[in-house]
Amino acid sequence: MTAAALKEELLSIIGKNPEGHKDADIRSTFASKLEEYSKAEGADPNDVIFAIGKTVFGVDLPDAKKAKTNGSSKAEELPIVDFDYMKEFMKEVFLSYGVTPERAEICSDVLIEADKRGIDSHGLGRLKPIYCDRMDNGILWPEKPIDVITESETTALVDGNLGLGLYIGPHCMQMAIDKAKKYGVGFVACRNSTHYGIAGYYATMATDQGCIGFTGTNARPSIAPTFGVEPMMGTNPLVFGLPSTDDFPFVIDCATSVNQRGKIEKYAREGVATPAGAVIDDQGIERTDTEGILRDMVLGKCALTPVGGAGDKMGGYKGFGWAATVELLCTALQSGPWGEDICGVDRATGKPKPMPLGHFFLAIDIEKICPLDTFKKNTGEFLKALRESKKAPTGPGRIWTAGEPENDARLSRTAQGGMKVVVPLQKNMIDLRNNRPGLKEKYPKLPFE
Repeated sequence: MTAAALKEELLSIIGKNPEGHKDADIRSTFASKLEEYSKAEGADPNDVIFAIGKTVFGVDLPDAKKAKTNGSSKAEELPIVDFDYMKEFMKEVFLSYGVTPERAEICSDVLIEADKRGIDSHGLGRLKPIYCDRMDNGILWPEKPIDVITESETTALVDGNLGLGLYIGPHCMQMAIDKAKKYGVGFVACRNSTHYGIAGYYATMATDQGCIGFTGTNARPSIAPTFGVEPMMGTNPLVFGLPSTDDFPFVIDCATSVNQRGKIEKYAREGVATPAGAVIDDQGIERTDTEGILRDMVLGKCALTPVGGAGDKMGGYKGFGWAATVELLCTALQSGPWGEDICGVDRATGKPKPMPLGHFFLAIDIEKICPLDTFKKNTGEFLKALRESKKAPTGPGRIWTAGEPENDARLSRTAQGGMKVVVPLQKNMIDLRNNRPGLKEKYPKLPFE
């Protein structure tokens, strides 16, 4: 049985048996499946399912511990893979699923851009678990038409038909940009899409073409409302991009929650506590016990808090308002689903189900308002003043503006010759190479083999 199929069975056991950790037979079944999964080709040794096994079902596998140790090798020992090579590999993977060459090129470009910017959670790391596994499970489709439902000179509503968000997103933002270039402003709403990668990619599409860009997407429910405890909204990024005289645009791309689940999984791997105020449980208690949080998130007993944290002492209602704004812009225009309808799991069976996401894209052509060079100069001067302002004596001695850390990562990684590939992602690449048609002939030996 494949790693993907075994993980699906493990998730099914959890989904069908919320109190299964109290039943000896269910614990035994889970332990057996988890051990089988740990030995399957393509299994991710850093998968949160191992933390759940340990904290919820009391299953602590020595092999998984060993794999995790190997997966966290010193950075200098990791192989460096050229960006062009990695992009081509990802493109070939998409082609093997039947994605057209043009769309496969776009999909791989969105993913490699994340790795270039240092956003490792959304690049190669997403290829197998988010896109390939979901195509394998039949909850998103590699090749679907993009239908225009309504359209005016400046607006459009499109339907992605549950195709890959990685090509739906660029199509929609380019529509918005084209409208802006002709009429000054372009806005496109999208329904029935899927995970569209780093939202900053779309803001940068706009800045590269002399526009201000604005985009957002909803996601599976994770954030509880202020003074609430039930996950109701996704981590819902709210993203802006503005061109500047700097070597990089001003692009702010971040979630509307204090933390994302991936960050909590990272805390678990590092064995550190989750910061107070980032997670609240169904009793209204702010939690910091990282492994307990992961357990209770699976059981639906914990939720992320909005930017500002739990309650209103640090302005959590502001993050709540922004998260709700994104959710509305992704569902109200589209008549799209939200909450449990996009949780990705059939609660009755525990099996994966489609997650029809909504997005929105806005472009403003700067030249319709003022000369582009003037706008860039004004933006650049302000950002330069921010960076040169007085530094905190206890800080790192530098102030970064939005888009700068990503530019630093791009320069650093380009200088080193590409991206470092951790052991779990090496295993994912090997698994895809060995199991996708045509890839073994094209990649008989990967750079780290």
